Amino acid sequence: MALSAVFLCLGGLFIASPASGAAIFGIPAPNGVSAGYLRAIGFRDVALALYLGGLACFSTRQAVCLVLSASVFIPICDVILVWSSGTATTWQIALHFISGSSLALVAVWVWRPSISA
Repeated sequence: MALSAVFLCLGGLFIASPASGAAIFGIPAPNGVSAGYLRAIGFRDVALALYLGGLACFSTRQAVCLVLSASVFIPICDVILVWSSGTATTWQIALHFISGSSLALVAVWVWRPSISA
């Protein structure tokens, strides 16, 4: 649920303040109509938060693990995007790397066998 909350907050930031979201993401905010793409990133993050939270509450461990594992694709692509843009700083690239690593680590944690007493 903590990962869900983090992505919900990030998505909300992109929706409410696209320029601030872009500053964190690592690619400068575009001007004009193109700024709408930043809100699309926010909607993506909100959707990620909602399905992570929903699955955590109402699904099996295997389903949660599958979605977490598949979701690692998002920050991998984000790392590639910000790295290739040439505008991102080390901390911005690291933020995406940490995001992907967190998703992968939680997937492994969820996948571990239950210990019954």
